Amino acid sequence: MEDKIIESIGYLLPAAVTGYIAYYMFNRFVSKTDGNTRANVLAKKNKVVLTVKLQAYERMLLFSDRINPTKILVRIPPISENTQEYLQLLMGNIEQEFEHNLVQQMYVSTDAWTAVVGAKNAVLKKLKHVAESAKNANALRETVLIDYSKSISPTETAIAIIKNDVKKLLK
Repeated sequence: MEDKIIESIGYLLPAAVTGYIAYYMFNRFVSKTDGNTRANVLAKKNKVVLTVKLQAYERMLLFSDRINPTKILVRIPPISENTQEYLQLLMGNIEQEFEHNLVQQMYVSTDAWTAVVGAKNAVLKKLKHVAESAKNANALRETVLIDYSKSISPTETAIAIIKNDVKKLLK
């Protein structure tokens, strides 16, 4: 009987050690694979998020460029000599572009969004101010173009902030 117990222990002990080693190795393999899977998922997620953020910054840069007074006045000619009609056309175009890009604020920094909104408001304010004293639509265009040829447009400031944010993202 003792021989059978010793013989059983002789078989069970190596089997138990082998089973424990197999369990330990399998557990480490699963943990390592799980860690790699998480890292891969996180890397893919970060790549997608970066792509979306870059697209949002591109759209904000494009918006800022499109509402630059010197460019919008050249791109959108007056439909008549009436200053108020031309002002409404320009303001409508700027507001429409802004509304089209409104959702981008979710993906850009607060500083970039504030700069874009500030640039839009500054351009609208300048157009309204000049329109008050302009004799006709062409005078409005000329005055705004001359004023902005002498100074930096607020849209250029917004573009600089956007570019700086993108540089930070890509580091």
